Amino acid sequence: MLSIRLQRVGRKNDPSFRVIVADSKLKPKTGNFLEILGMYDARKGKPVINVERAKHWISKGAIASGTVHNILLDLKAVTGKKINVLGKKTPIIKEAPAVEATPAPVANEATVESVVAETATESKEEATEATV
Repeated sequence: MLSIRLQRVGRKNDPSFRVIVADSKLKPKTGNFLEILGMYDARKGKPVINVERAKHWISKGAIASGTVHNILLDLKAVTGKKINVLGKKTPIIKEAPAVEATPAPVANEATVESVVAETATESKEEATEATV
């Protein structure tokens, strides 16, 4: 089975990749690939891919890796939804809907007066204990 995937060619701390078509059983670093479809510089974020050749290989049965699939979606070469390429332990963070502020419950006047009276008596008691 053929796969369209990335092959790292950049230096240390300078990630850049080739987009290649290779047998899915072979490692990308072996150099045994059928065709180079383009380049992807991760620092610049600008992929340069031959979209027509990618469509050709997909029509022949090649399966794009998750990252390459998402890149092809950005280039509008294929249709569909993006694939989550994060690790299994990393959850997908969805934007939470904006929660409207609910008004605070209105207290009865009697409860407000009782709370005020209780705090006044407590402060008087504290003041008398401090003087004794």
